[in-house]
Amino acid sequence: MPFVELFAPRGALDGERGTRAKQRLVAEVMAVEGAPDTQAARDISWLVVTEPAEWFVGGRAAGADEPPRYLVRVSVPAGSLDDGKRREMVERVTRVLAEAEEDAGRLYAAPVAWVHLVEIPDGNWGAMGRVFRLPDIIEFTTGAPAAAG
Repeated sequence: MPFVELFAPRGALDGERGTRAKQRLVAEVMAVEGAPDTQAARDISWLVVTEPAEWFVGGRAAGADEPPRYLVRVSVPAGSLDDGKRREMVERVTRVLAEAEEDAGRLYAAPVAWVHLVEIPDGNWGAMGRVFRLPDIIEFTTGAPAAAG
């Protein structure tokens, strides 16, 4: 169950390619995380887009004529990723953003799209007025109790 935050300059992801990227981001993250493709899992897998009015780089305001920079923060329950999944997550998120760009290669040539993976410690997710641990999330999204570990 990912929570994805996308930070991009205003208008950077307008248009058909940008809309497609926003629609795909959570699906790609869910696939890497191994989330089930159930309505319950989709219902709690969110993307929030923030378009800051100002974007500063190295202490100077980025110009409106400069190519956009991105930050994607993916929060997932701790224990749902290993090094291979982390690598795949960064690759997939970068690919989605690159496909929305006029010059897709620039996201691979310079650090203009950062992906932060935030693993929330077990017991630090909460909803419906209670703490949700990883087994609770698995049960909620699959309808079946998590296997004992």
